[in-house]
Amino acid sequence: MESEEENAVKSFLLILLLAVSFTPVGPAAPQGREGPDGVQERDGWQVFSSAQDSGGGCVCTVLTPLNGACSRDARSKQVRHLLDKVQNMSRSIEDLERRSRQDIGVVEKMEVELRGLENKFKEVEAGHESSRARHYQAMKAKMEELRPLIPLLEAYKADALLVRRFKEEAANVTATLAELHDRVAPVDYQDLNARVAGLEDRLRACMQRLACGKLTRIAEPVTIKTSGSRFGSWMTDPLAPAGDNRVWYMDGYHNNRFVREYESLSAFMTTDNFTSHRLPHPWSGTGQVVLNGSLYFNKFQSHTLIKFDLKSSLISRSRQLDFAGYNNMYHYSWGGHSDIDLMVDEGGLWAVYATNQNAGNIVLSQLDPESLRVVRSWTTNHPKRSAGEAFMVCGTLYVTNGYSGATKVYYAFSTNSSTYEYIDVPLANTYGHISMLDYNPRDRALYAWNNGRQLLYNVTLYHIIQ
Repeated sequence: MESEEENAVKSFLLILLLAVSFTPVGPAAPQGREGPDGVQERDGWQVFSSAQDSGGGCVCTVLTPLNGACSRDARSKQVRHLLDKVQNMSRSIEDLERRSRQDIGVVEKMEVELRGLENKFKEVEAGHESSRARHYQAMKAKMEELRPLIPLLEAYKADALLVRRFKEEAANVTATLAELHDRVAPVDYQDLNARVAGLEDRLRACMQRLACGKLTRIAEPVTIKTSGSRFGSWMTDPLAPAGDNRVWYMDGYHNNRFVREYESLSAFMTTDNFTSHRLPHPWSGTGQVVLNGSLYFNKFQSHTLIKFDLKSSLISRSRQLDFAGYNNMYHYSWGGHSDIDLMVDEGGLWAVYATNQNAGNIVLSQLDPESLRVVRSWTTNHPKRSAGEAFMVCGTLYVTNGYSGATKVYYAFSTNSSTYEYIDVPLANTYGHISMLDYNPRDRALYAWNNGRQLLYNVTLYHIIQ
């Protein structure tokens, strides 16, 4: 025998069944009454849609429960889940669109210059000024090198358009889901879920393609503030929720335990109002990062990494970085106990250091942000002490040739291919002494500490079209 609860569940499920009827065209079906909002009602059901095929062969009428009749059923909860999921994707799309807008102006300007230069060469070659044409031969060779960049720029603009289309599609899906949540409309949940999953997969692929790429340019810096000593670090949390724009500030490279928290970049720039956090141990160097609400730093005079929860003011994890040099054994060329440099990019948390086993050359390790264990390591051929500073972008380690005077990014090691190359990307060293340089994937900008000034550099990345 079936229990009363089972009978009640079955009765409730029957109410939720979609009434879809296909009948030959003939006498009109019984009409229901019209509700106050103009919707046809039939004994507790409303006509959601009605259609006839092009040949006049059948009529399809779809009925759904009245508004609010099933606001607490399982289908409503599923739709609510999908709605939340798409809204999360919408926030990612907004961030992606903001990133693409930053570069599209540079792309369009470069494209105009390239095409103009190409036309100029054609004019010179078509003329009879042979002596003048000879002066252009070297430039023409350079133009041949740049010519493949033109279709790349076209593709980049197309990708920017794709982002806008993603935004529109996400908005349409959100509107549909919001209506479904209110009305429990007769849309198959599996089909709807597949549509959202497809959008999510395409968005993820688009973000991976657009948000990551090869570093091609570092803009002139913007001086945010002048404060503190000659050395230090400052940062924001790339995984902070929307609206959380707090700034974290750490003055000096040793014998200090106090971290300042400013409520926003504007507050950091214009006021001295801050909250102070006291660490259980002093830090070493300027390679600290904040990620997902925790501060990661190297304990002074040790190769111990510490994860400090900024909300609870407690150490949530500590672990030794095996074989890593410390206490000025393998520092950057400027010194400052910068043996272990922690950094964050699109791929997560990284540590840059050197070991005796690798002859003092840079070792790069990806870390699990929860346990601090080493997930994977790469050894490079670049001496740690010869590096000015370093930062990670999209799984590639970029190293500067120095910390003072004329500075550039000249070495890049890719973890995707385990290969390196020498590059030439100028880095404006406005105040003559860079002691901290870190990339923030949310802002797609470099944060720097330069001789007591806190700077921001926008960067330009291009994805590589295979």
